[in-house]
Parts: sequence; structure tokens; C-alpha cells
Amino acid sequence: MRILVLNGPNLGRLGTREPEVYGTATIDDIAPLVEASGRTDAPIEADVRQTDDEAELVGWIHEAVDARTPVILNPAAFTHYSYALRDACAQLQGVAPLVEVHISNPHAREAFRHTSVISGVATGVIAGFGLDGYRLAAAAIAAR
Repeated sequence: MRILVLNGPNLGRLGTREPEVYGTATIDDIAPLVEASGRTDAPIEADVRQTDDEAELVGWIHEAVDARTPVILNPAAFTHYSYALRDACAQLQGVAPLVEVHISNPHAREAFRHTSVISGVATGVIAGFGLDGYRLAAAAIAAR
């Protein structure tokens, strides 16, 4: 099973950006976590991507829709205001699972982070478990 693991703005800076919030692991540590969630009879291939560009992220979601590929999405700052990303994600409904992931718990942070425009069209949301959230998301997708 192939899972597209998409990461939004500033997540390419994992490991150096606010380690007290996001930890010291890097974006390169995500694929092994996701792939370890697969079964021996149904391995997972993680296609991990990161962009600071909203249009590129929307294009990757369109790619997933067209290929019926499950998505793990950490929209980062786009979580709170990108209706373009939300509309693209809505196209996955009934096509492939979409799990929204956040490394930190947005509800335990600043008030502006409490609202997600993505959650309403996601299959599920995992937040606050660090990079382990990606593994949990992959396990949930694999179990479907």
C-alpha cells in the first residue's frame, strides 16, 4: 500500500525549528515510522513530501484523488485558513482516507491554532503525539 505523506510550511525545518514544541526528529524520520506500521503481508510505502507552497500542496492532493491514494496530511499553518487546501481535501471523501496529523496539540497552543478548516473533510485527526502521530495515522489507514 502506498500512502502519500504531505507536510506543509516550515515542516522542512523539523529538528531545528522550536524543538521544545516539535522535538528534534527531522522530516527524514517520518517515512520509517509510517512504513513500520505496515504488516508483512501488506507493507506500506511512504511517499513523504514537504512544501512551503500552498499551490504545490493542493496539486499533490489532486494527484492523490486521481490515483485514489490514501493521504496523511500535516497542513501546518494552512490548517487554519487554507480553503483551497480544504476544498482539494474534500475531493478525497469517498475516494481514499485522509488523516490530518499535527505534531503538537493545536488546542493546547495559541487560540488562533484551535480551528482547522481541514478537519471537517478528514477521515480522522491525530494531534499531540509528536512524530508518532504519523505512525498512528498509517496504522489507522492500513486497518481500513
